[in-house]
Amino acid sequence: ALYPHMTVKENMEFPLKIRKMPQDEIDRRVAQAAKTLDLEKLLDRKPKALSGGQRQRVAMGRAIVRDPKVLLLDEPLSNLDAKLRGQMRVEISRLHERLGATMIYVTHDQTEAMTLGDRIVVMSDGEVQQIDTPQYLYDHPANKFVAGFIGSPQMNFLDGTVTEKNGKVAVHVGDTDIAIDPAKGKVLKDGGYMGKEVTIGVRPEDLYDTPEHLELYKDSKAKAKVAVRENLGAEIYLYTDFNGAQLTARVDPESKTQVGDEVELSFNPARIHVFDNETGKAIE
Repeated sequence: ALYPHMTVKENMEFPLKIRKMPQDEIDRRVAQAAKTLDLEKLLDRKPKALSGGQRQRVAMGRAIVRDPKVLLLDEPLSNLDAKLRGQMRVEISRLHERLGATMIYVTHDQTEAMTLGDRIVVMSDGEVQQIDTPQYLYDHPANKFVAGFIGSPQMNFLDGTVTEKNGKVAVHVGDTDIAIDPAKGKVLKDGGYMGKEVTIGVRPEDLYDTPEHLELYKDSKAKAKVAVRENLGAEIYLYTDFNGAQLTARVDPESKTQVGDEVELSFNPARIHVFDNETGKAIE
């Protein structure tokens, strides 16, 4: 929302002129902000002569010339294309380092939240679900909503019954028993979950189709049919059908699995999350 009849310099000066700040101080602050945001060559242009990313930087410059203690950013990258969003994420990170000011950043894009945030507040319907560092949210989601929101592609969820197989606690899904980590198995036993319905969650990157992993996690594997194969160069996404549920696996680019194949996938038992079916909360 820049003033179309003003140049970049005039747009950035405007909030300071309203405060009746001396012109030499205005010039100093605008020059500093323009240098920080790489706008020095654009100061005489009007907004219509700028790209979307440049306009976004001018709007940020207009905010930071006031030297605020806190910057509020409400989805600042939502109207930019994918490439510009990536560039602006880097710009905002650098800006945060230079300014040392607190930034409260609202976004629906979990990639922005994970890459920019020191701490993330995950909200749903106006209620706080969890507050923590990006990595802790990823590794230890408090409930099913947070687990599904953080991570791309999102976590796989499967409904099953807690049982025991070969002396190990497992979750029976369809006709398959998936053994889980012994420590988490003990929590389920002690919590009275044996024989009860739960939801397990596993991220696509914690599913494997390699022979070594199938042997390593032989008590935690399932057969599924490949419906879609996406080759992204550095990795392959397999979208499979498992007991009527979609199971997405992020596998090695060397994988030879093709659409229509029946594939055996092993679950990393230490990375299986278990959620209470009634509350949706993680059973930790």
